Amino acid sequence: MESRGTKREAGKIEVAEPRNKLPRPAPSLPTDPALYSGPFPFYRRPSELGCFSLDAQRQYHGDARALRYYSPPPTNGQSPNFDLRDGYPDRYQPRDEEVQERLDHLLRWLLAHRGQLEGGPGWLAGAIVTWRGHLTKLLTTPYERQEGWQLAASRFQGTLYLSEVETPTARVQRLTRPPLLRELMYMGYKFEQYMCADKPGVSPDPSGEVNTNVAFCSVLRSRLGNHPLLFSGEVDCTDPQAPSTQPPTCYVELKTSKEMHSPGQWKSFYRHKLLKWWAQSFLPGVPNVVAGFRNPEGLVCSLKTFPTMEMFEYVRNDRDGWNPSVCMNFCAAFLSFAQNTVVHDDPRLVYLFSWEPGGPVTVSEHRDAPHTFLPPWYVEAVTQDLPSPPKTPSPKD
Repeated sequence: MESRGTKREAGKIEVAEPRNKLPRPAPSLPTDPALYSGPFPFYRRPSELGCFSLDAQRQYHGDARALRYYSPPPTNGQSPNFDLRDGYPDRYQPRDEEVQERLDHLLRWLLAHRGQLEGGPGWLAGAIVTWRGHLTKLLTTPYERQEGWQLAASRFQGTLYLSEVETPTARVQRLTRPPLLRELMYMGYKFEQYMCADKPGVSPDPSGEVNTNVAFCSVLRSRLGNHPLLFSGEVDCTDPQAPSTQPPTCYVELKTSKEMHSPGQWKSFYRHKLLKWWAQSFLPGVPNVVAGFRNPEGLVCSLKTFPTMEMFEYVRNDRDGWNPSVCMNFCAAFLSFAQNTVVHDDPRLVYLFSWEPGGPVTVSEHRDAPHTFLPPWYVEAVTQDLPSPPKTPSPKD
């Protein structure tokens, strides 16, 4: 690709005099919270378009077979005493994190259902397609002090696709993850096993294996400002006793956190952890997060429900707290920035948005491997307007 301000003549490159003398600065987006403190932007109540499941072998199924049912212990004033270390590591089958799945599972769902989307093909052509987790990272960016991120973006038949890229730092951290952190990750999944049953009205069975390949994913439609969104996120369980059985309002998010003993610890929890919990559950419209607080021995001593819409109240009067308007205004600004930056409609062209704490979001352009993330089976099927993907994609996909 020729860069602006160069002429190619007789095989040699001659730099042309720029007309306005000053080189055009590379576009970037600032992340300072003070810049995004306006009123809360429009956010359409998310509606569920469908769902899919991933089984113990991480195989895709276009149904709800992996959905679990919220089944909390009786509230009799006693501590639940769930042992979150039980079964580690002998009854633990963690997902292979070396496999970069990108948007593939969501694209399989989209390929099967894009013909039935409300608003027709025209709606999808103006939409942004991504994972909920990627949007969560955008929401928390103005307040994030530790972890940077990279998002790859490609436009194809009008639709903007966003797919996270593991940063070199994140890769090193994953490959050198200390044993304690690995066990903590297990404990989060183990808590779900104590709180969920495979069928409604049945008690949970925590004796089985914890297999993190298994997942139930909701596919949702929303709109932030003037950006139509189609995104998918993993759902922990549905509450058969919920006031409304209409998804996503019947869904429950499950979390664990260490037991708190001082006002300072609670304040830190509200400022940092609750922000991430809010962002993750607000986006898909999940109304409640149920937290299990564990002691140093890994036993759950107490349960507490945090309604998503009340989380901000814990930091509303904290001058070092977070603000939902800032999160959503920044996310809307990023989506506008991405829409205006990704000008070429080409699945083989990738715009890489990069951010490190303390700096702005920057962009670089890349063509073909290793950056492309829309798989050939998807591109070909959409191009030829085929209704469904191949049953087993070839290894090179």
